[in-house]
Amino acid sequence: MIQILRNSFPLIVGLLTLWLETAAGIPASAAPAPVKTALHAGPPAEHVILFVLEGFDQESLKGGAMPTLGKLVKGGAVTWSASGVNPALRLPTMASVVTGMPVEKHGITWNFFELSRGYPRAPSLFDYLDLSGGRDSAIFYMDESLYQLARPEPYTDYQLCGALRPECSSGKLVTYIQQYFQKAASGHGYGHAILALPHLLVVHLPEAGRAGVAHGWNSKAYRDGLRTVDTAIRSVLDLFKQYKLSDRTTVVVTALSGKGINPGADTPAIDAPVVPWIASGVGIKPGQVIHRPVSIIDTGATVMRILGLETHTEWDSKVVEEIFLTTVATSSTHSTTRP
Repeated sequence: MIQILRNSFPLIVGLLTLWLETAAGIPASAAPAPVKTALHAGPPAEHVILFVLEGFDQESLKGGAMPTLGKLVKGGAVTWSASGVNPALRLPTMASVVTGMPVEKHGITWNFFELSRGYPRAPSLFDYLDLSGGRDSAIFYMDESLYQLARPEPYTDYQLCGALRPECSSGKLVTYIQQYFQKAASGHGYGHAILALPHLLVVHLPEAGRAGVAHGWNSKAYRDGLRTVDTAIRSVLDLFKQYKLSDRTTVVVTALSGKGINPGADTPAIDAPVVPWIASGVGIKPGQVIHRPVSIIDTGATVMRILGLETHTEWDSKVVEEIFLTTVATSSTHSTTRP
């Protein structure tokens, strides 16, 4: 008798559900479909570190020069064939990262800072972070051309040093970040803007790429540059541990150029390169190979998704959904994604 009841239980539940829906005037076909949620569901990350490298690809990890980045790759989601933009130059590519738009939309085609051209008119990732959730950003660039993107914002703090300053290096940039965190965590703010640790930290680390361009891609100088960049990444991650932020942080790593490409040239050598794109940390599937096509432009929308935010304006950037441990409810529409 008990076995008969067990076998009949699913049928009984189904008939009861149909009766309740009919009594309420709701057709069975209109019942909402269940939303599948991953087993490791949890709150979104509170902080994102975006490392933007140059002259880096999958080959760069061979030889053991980048153990820290290698751990991020093994513990996260990765594609080695994300598409870059055309022209494949430093300033236009970084502009696409921060605006979520291709070059033909944001309009920055040159590769040097020119004051008379002004700042990008397109809304940036930093604008979206502020408008969608009041999130602050801190950006550390290592090239003078990127001053073109340093639009003054009350919720975004920039600090830049460039190749024209001999003291500018990955190590120096890390020192700037450490000083920034110390002041931002003091409760007295940093400069005029940030009163707390930033939700988005952008760190530009071009040193390895510059060494490859200057000394050759198989040179000791290039390998040393990779080690220097990896050390800088480890130092920033250690800083997040020091401030007890690691368990609330997701790391995204991409590159403006792959090995063999000079993004600082006057004209691009190729139309549009492929570059690595890596995500690791809170909310990200470990050991995940990304199968869908990814563009470096998708970085912005994915950062928003990591932080549990969305935008309500037109944006070419789209979320790389398959990297996440949790899925987005099918009943909601996010303008940061596109079909």
